[in-house]
Amino acid sequence: MNYLPKTVLIFLVAILALGSVQAQKKSRKKHTTTKTRKATAAKKKGKPAARKPATITTKPASQPVLNTKPAEPIVNNSSADTTVPSVVTITSAFKPSLQNAAKVNFTAATPVIDSSRIPVTYQIPSQNLFFSYQPVAIKPLALAVDSGYLWENDQYIKVGAGNFSSYMGEAALSFGDGKHAITNLRGHFMTSTGHLSAQQSAKWGLDILSIFNTKDNHEWTTHPYYESSTQYLYGYQPATLSYGKDQLLQRFSTIGIDAGLQNKTANDYGITYHPQIQAFRFFDNREGHENDFILKAPINKSFGKIYALDLGLEADMATLSFPQSPGAPSLNNNLYLIKPSFQFNTPNFKLNAGIIPSWDNKQYATLPNVTVQAKLSEINLVMEAGWVGGFQKNGYRSLAGYNPWIGPLSQIFNTKISEQYAGIKASAGDHFTYQVKASLLKFNNQPLFLNSAGDGKTFDIVYEPEMKAIRIHGELGYTEQEKLMIMAGVTYTNYNSLTVNQKAWGLLPLEATGSLKWKLLKDLQVKADVFLWDGSPYRDSTLQARKGQAVADLNLGAEFTVMPRLNLWLQMSNLLNSTYQRWNQYNVLGFNILGGVVYSFR
Repeated sequence: MNYLPKTVLIFLVAILALGSVQAQKKSRKKHTTTKTRKATAAKKKGKPAARKPATITTKPASQPVLNTKPAEPIVNNSSADTTVPSVVTITSAFKPSLQNAAKVNFTAATPVIDSSRIPVTYQIPSQNLFFSYQPVAIKPLALAVDSGYLWENDQYIKVGAGNFSSYMGEAALSFGDGKHAITNLRGHFMTSTGHLSAQQSAKWGLDILSIFNTKDNHEWTTHPYYESSTQYLYGYQPATLSYGKDQLLQRFSTIGIDAGLQNKTANDYGITYHPQIQAFRFFDNREGHENDFILKAPINKSFGKIYALDLGLEADMATLSFPQSPGAPSLNNNLYLIKPSFQFNTPNFKLNAGIIPSWDNKQYATLPNVTVQAKLSEINLVMEAGWVGGFQKNGYRSLAGYNPWIGPLSQIFNTKISEQYAGIKASAGDHFTYQVKASLLKFNNQPLFLNSAGDGKTFDIVYEPEMKAIRIHGELGYTEQEKLMIMAGVTYTNYNSLTVNQKAWGLLPLEATGSLKWKLLKDLQVKADVFLWDGSPYRDSTLQARKGQAVADLNLGAEFTVMPRLNLWLQMSNLLNSTYQRWNQYNVLGFNILGGVVYSFR
């Protein structure tokens, strides 16, 4: 269709050109006919036609002369006037002609195929590629901050309320650029009141974690904190006894700071180090307190990718005082450890061989430190075995954290533990992981917990000089990206060969835990927890050995996003509404439901 206007235009131009040529031809023909008619009329009247002087006209070669008459001969007549010159008259007639115009023809034809080829030259530089498929050893390193990632500081506030007059609140703030400095500030509190007399508890705390990166590839860490827990000694018997709340008040508080320095990559000598300092003061509402200072200095020197030497130094120095107990002296509890070891690491075999010289309150002991791991790549199985030793540092803070109903301490000992174990751990497919471990343990100066004489509202700490145990531990996990995670673990311990105490008072023989996190929908996440254990042995008011009942505690929670920054959450604890006793004479709360909102600031 694009050729139609052009064709019409060319056709009109051709018609106009032909018309102009025909008009010129007719005009010239008319002019010649008029001249011929005048010459014929003059001849009939006897008048000679007027003659003009002969002229010689030169025509172009393309225009031929059509009619030329020769000059008449001159007759010699003596009587004639000789003064008149002879005249030569040349008459010629020009008849123009027009060449045939070329006719414009439009012939449809296919275009001519261009068979010529344009030469194109490509210059590809030669490259030598070498791929190394040898696995290298994996070493834990600090995560380097990605310079292309835009750091954003997040803040959130979480509040909630529920039955048993339960109220909770939590807030967290972050500061820094994410590259040179990061600071996280967190505060929390929670209160609840049960149906029993003085069954009240409250916890609150505040901590600040700061990380600073220096230009010489070092990282500083500081962590000041404050924690406080308040409860009442409501587990007295008989319940008819009358106590004021001030007599039952039990408040523990801790103020402390942790600081550390580490090089994120090994220096030129292949050495990595991470010295740490910890200091805290733990005190109660009766002027009992514990001051503790801890120094740790682990150093590692690598020799290539396989061999390494590890040296760890630890010093833990504490003092305890209980002025409320008449005649109770101040207690010193000092522990010093040196941990030299040799390491041999390959992708399929790892060996750590060393000893631990130790000084526990001036009592010297040498502890073993030997571990072996062998990997069977064909079935993705790791076998492990070892003989290791160590100390469990016992203090006012650690014992109150395990049992919040303890009374003042009259003596303090650290627990020396020796363990010989063997086990396997492996993964099945891309989602399942499992681990099984069997151990033979030996405990020296293991703390046990007995209800105090009388009403039994506090627990006395008694120590077992030597005790053995057989322990079997298993774990199972299933993970599917971030949508589903299931973890389960069980630990069975058979305490035996006690020399002073009849039973392992207050220690659980069987514990099982499980957790589930499931992202059911895009904006809905469900979580569940289960705690199962067999009752621990205890001694009643008649000094008879008893065993606590088995316990099952089920918890269920959910969190739902209603706005980009606002989430609703719900937590239900003790779904079976069982007022079981983890510690003798202390019933826990029944079914507890707590819900609230979380708002994020970004």
